[in-house]
Amino acid sequence: MLGGLYELIAPHLTEKQRRLLAGAAARALGRGGGARMARISGLSRPTVYAGVRELEEPPDPQGRIRRPGGGPRRLVERDPGLLDALDELVDPDTRGDPTSPLRWTCKSTRQLADALGGQGFQVSDDTVGRLLKQQGYTLQRTQKTEEGAQHPDRDAQFRYLNEQAREHLAASQPVVSVDTKKKELVGRYANGGREWQPVGEPERVGVHDFPDKELGKAIPYGVYDLGANAGWVSVGTDHDTAAFAVATLRRWWEQQGKAMYPEAERLLVCADAGGSNGYRVRAWKTELARFAAETGLAVTVCHFPPGTSKTLV
Repeated sequence: MLGGLYELIAPHLTEKQRRLLAGAAARALGRGGGARMARISGLSRPTVYAGVRELEEPPDPQGRIRRPGGGPRRLVERDPGLLDALDELVDPDTRGDPTSPLRWTCKSTRQLADALGGQGFQVSDDTVGRLLKQQGYTLQRTQKTEEGAQHPDRDAQFRYLNEQAREHLAASQPVVSVDTKKKELVGRYANGGREWQPVGEPERVGVHDFPDKELGKAIPYGVYDLGANAGWVSVGTDHDTAAFAVATLRRWWEQQGKAMYPEAERLLVCADAGGSNGYRVRAWKTELARFAAETGLAVTVCHFPPGTSKTLV
């Protein structure tokens, strides 16, 4: 009777509940009840007696089934080579700096689990996902960074530019990054966002975003001083020309740069490869030569490869 009742209920219970049920029945049976319940339930005698002892303890507020440290050992402890095997599978397809704290992979956890299974590791795709997170991997989308005509030594270009910036900064020489920022229409045009206004009285703006022939556009040209971590912006309303770009650089030097770098002999300018400060724009070179002659600075220009965000490290 007791055996049939236990077999009927046990499949619906957790490990702890089966242990407690066997312990309660052993206590009710009295002397020899532990051995009898071990035979009926298939549990070991120590497990049945552990259930008897747990009946005296207050319920676990966290609902823990096993005591801390109980249960089977972690998979990485049973298979010490699992993490190395996983890294070897992911590493050939890992993009970015391998020493970076953030790595990402494009293989699916199911593919990785299958590959590990072929090497003799019994692991699920959920476990692979958990191990990847513990190892610092994240799953990310592709990023549009490749260009059809990019230089094979693109990394060497960045390293050279970075070394130039570091050398100038170490010698207390100014290093600036220049760029034309987003042009804005001047006038009453719609912009994103909202502001507080009386009910039913929104700000009235033009229906169309055609440029005003009289007001034109605002053309911000920025100069970012890396050493001082400070920016300078000049706003023009005519055209984004090389003369305007160098005029902004000249105004920055006269009003801010000269005072911050009184002993400066050189200036490093980091710029886009195109636009008003492009490497093919002769007017840009001519205006820079005139600026160098006026200030007495030895001006060096480093152009970033196409598709580059101008941030130096």
